[in-house]
Amino acid sequence: MKAVRVNALSEDITDVVIEDIDLPAPGDGEVQIRIRACAVNFPDLLMVQGKYQFKPPMPFTPGMEAAGDVVAVGPGVEAFSVGDKVVAGLRTGGMAEMANTQASGCRPMPAAMSYEEAAGYTTAYLTAYVSLVRRGHLEAGETLLVHGAAGGVGMAAVDLGKQMGAKVIATASSQEKLDILKTRGADHVINVNDGFKDKVKELTDGQGADVIYDPVGGDVFDESVRCIAWGGRLLVIGFASGRIPDVSVNMPLIKGFSVVGVRAGEYGRRDPAKGAQNIAAIDEMAAAGTIRPYVCATFSLNQAAEAMCQLRDRRVIGKVVVTP
Repeated sequence: MKAVRVNALSEDITDVVIEDIDLPAPGDGEVQIRIRACAVNFPDLLMVQGKYQFKPPMPFTPGMEAAGDVVAVGPGVEAFSVGDKVVAGLRTGGMAEMANTQASGCRPMPAAMSYEEAAGYTTAYLTAYVSLVRRGHLEAGETLLVHGAAGGVGMAAVDLGKQMGAKVIATASSQEKLDILKTRGADHVINVNDGFKDKVKELTDGQGADVIYDPVGGDVFDESVRCIAWGGRLLVIGFASGRIPDVSVNMPLIKGFSVVGVRAGEYGRRDPAKGAQNIAAIDEMAAAGTIRPYVCATFSLNQAAEAMCQLRDRRVIGKVVVTP
């Protein structure tokens, strides 16, 4: 089978190659999946560059979430049969024609979604759910400020925030992105390049945002500190800007807000029972058709490096997927 391979860590994402590799029969508790779509996520890029906290042994195939068809089952697998459509949570291996993975990491594919949509909803909506429900305790009637709102995890937060009854303010870096966010339900949109502090205060009668969802970091985090409400929760999702910011602790003291770190996957690993509840919650919404990721582009396996470069260069709106 063909697979994207990382044979050496490199800052240059285009150093990944396409190789023919052998895939063994699925082992105990495993299923073998014919991958139809694999979403591209920032951790994939960081793994290729050797910058992610999880460092897979070399060589490896990137791709942490995928959707496809079960083509074989290993010993002890009862939950799935050949022909089942599934979504799979993978730490690596998704950017390939086939993959073996533990059946426990697979779930039935939502009937309301295409392969491309199904490949791209788990990480984004799980991040949003853990952020807003478990860590941010967002309540109906509160104001939610979502940064990087045109990205996959940002759009998921806009979507979920609206469903939870919040007033959602979304920031993004271009008019095209802002226009799409309006169609996705954002109550207000702000071009982040023009600054957002004063506009957020204006939209909240001077109070500021109750919950701020920040996957960007850097200057965006710094400015967020200036427009958060008393008792607010500033959720640290990631640092897409490249700079990890600092905060003077007198600011949380004076303004009475909390800085809250969010690692959705680790949350589930630390508390498996709640982790299962989180997955069940987003799967229920997916099955009902109330959540649906926005897929802006699909690429062939041979174009996987270009797909990752688009994400790196912030040219992606919503999700981008590779279709082997």
